[in-house]
Amino acid sequence: MKRLCKGYCSSPPPQSQIFLLRDSGENGRSHVLKPLLYAARLQAAANSGSFSCGLRLHCHIIKSGLDSDRFVGNSLLSLYFILCPDFSVTRHVFESLPIRDVISWTSMVSGYVRAGRPMESLQMFVKMSTFGGVEPNAFTLSSVVKASSDLGDVRLGRCFHGMVMTRGFETNHVIASALVYMYGKKSALEDARRVFDELPEPDAICWTSIISVLTWNDEFAEALSCFYSMMRRKELGIVPDGFTFGTLMTALGNLGRARQGKEAHAKVITSGLCGNVVVESSTLDMYAKCGYMEDSRKVFDRMGTKNTVTWCALLGGYCQGKNYRAVLNLFRVMDKGDDQYIFGTVLRACAGLAAIREGKELHCKYLRMGGWRDVVVESALVDLYAKCGLIDYAYHLFTKISIRNLITWNAMICGLAQNGRGGQAIEVFDEMVKGGTKPDCISFIGVLFACSHTGLVDEGRRYFRSMTEDYGIAAGIEHYNCMVDLLSRVGLLKEAEDLINNGKYRDDSSLWAALLGACATHSSPGVAERVAKKMMELEPQYHLSYVLLANVYKSVGRWNDALQVRKLMRERGVRKAAGKSWIEVNRRTCVQLNEDGVDEASFEGSEDQFPGTVNSLEPANSEEMEHNLIPDLQQSS
Repeated sequence: MKRLCKGYCSSPPPQSQIFLLRDSGENGRSHVLKPLLYAARLQAAANSGSFSCGLRLHCHIIKSGLDSDRFVGNSLLSLYFILCPDFSVTRHVFESLPIRDVISWTSMVSGYVRAGRPMESLQMFVKMSTFGGVEPNAFTLSSVVKASSDLGDVRLGRCFHGMVMTRGFETNHVIASALVYMYGKKSALEDARRVFDELPEPDAICWTSIISVLTWNDEFAEALSCFYSMMRRKELGIVPDGFTFGTLMTALGNLGRARQGKEAHAKVITSGLCGNVVVESSTLDMYAKCGYMEDSRKVFDRMGTKNTVTWCALLGGYCQGKNYRAVLNLFRVMDKGDDQYIFGTVLRACAGLAAIREGKELHCKYLRMGGWRDVVVESALVDLYAKCGLIDYAYHLFTKISIRNLITWNAMICGLAQNGRGGQAIEVFDEMVKGGTKPDCISFIGVLFACSHTGLVDEGRRYFRSMTEDYGIAAGIEHYNCMVDLLSRVGLLKEAEDLINNGKYRDDSSLWAALLGACATHSSPGVAERVAKKMMELEPQYHLSYVLLANVYKSVGRWNDALQVRKLMRERGVRKAAGKSWIEVNRRTCVQLNEDGVDEASFEGSEDQFPGTVNSLEPANSEEMEHNLIPDLQQSS
């Protein structure tokens, strides 16, 4: 009979359950076997998802008078937790149990955690300890640690950690894994690592936990090192599962390690994990982040099951690679277009294309779905309208957003700054800080850009200092570019030069190029000469450095030096890019080409000695314009 019960648990034929009960009732040993039989059948009903069968079994249990049996009662509780959608019914079953042991209480505590109700789980734990007089076991403590993690309350988690240590459970793998997750979720990596390191022999779940929390906290290289350490313990039976490989792929993707990613992919295939949707989604995301979109698409096309995460990963890869048109094309054929992250990604693609019509269509679809109030989508909408030049509409939408995160604030600040509303961008930045939202590096790029385009030098200096002194944010190349642009626009070229020389990006050509452009506008021969020479050293093929230096020498009458610069330019094979302009004449678009083939004689005679200058008006079609316009804009910047 026991063997038969176990068989039914693994493969339960529902109609055979009552038959087995009826048959066992005629057996002389039914009083001995019935509790075990009922518990086994309840487990079978739970495993098969047959709640109606479980209810019939519950009726038989009540009629048989076995509802007071501790073993049967715990099995009933497990059935209701798994299959009953109404928690109040499950709670009633628990309250009706005459004997509640640690298993009963733990079922309730863990059940609330699994249902996403951590506060009620903790309340149940307090009742268990205070009124139930029941000592928690390892599974109980792991559940309350998980509840603390879900609430984001690391102080409460530390209290439970102390309880774990006083009861000698610190080497329990289930509890250790929960503690690692709890500390890692709140960026307490030292505590998470200490819990892991104190384990004498971590199992695969513990290894996966530490790798996961390191990845969550952007410690990708250390996560990769932990994975290799885990693989060296393979002879101890520690084998990575799908979640381990999924986390590994995330780390490799963020590190841009395509070669190691391919090796890991091969290991996934040989381990038989190709059908695991978590692994495959992480794999295609890894390829996308490494720039291998063809490989990413191959993984996607081979997948049998595609969920929202899978679609998001592929769309995000195309968006990251700035293949915005592919994002829109893929979105049109997919059948999972109602996810907020997918909406956010597609809206970013619309912003990248300045595709306002498609963006408005998505906005309408978002409104028709009703009641989302999702900060990811609404932040993307603000960014879309700002990048498409509809800054008033973007600001109106921004004011209607009830919950704003840092991304929302940054989208509005940068949008206002880029649309010539520098003063308003600064006001929004100050409002964000007063509201308690801590700015990040993107916030300061936006506010410094705003100061630059409104000529607010003192405010720009103040924000640049505040970024490091008040918020501990190291100034990046973008922040230096904004400051150099700000100082250069108002003619403070020497201060801009000193800022570059005293900073850690003194050898970055983009900063000197920005200052070089300002030297062409503001008359400062000494600074212009130093900047041009520095650019010639950093970027020998950058033609504007030579042209500017030659012009500086001409402006102060140093004709021989100007001639030497032109000779050096020719010796190095540096050519000035042709200038192009378009004009419409009689409904025909014509292009004017100006090529600078000036040689040494240019400095000695008249304009007749400029044989390389070509002025022509030739009809140009739209394809030619599109082909030539983009390189010119990039060159001029």
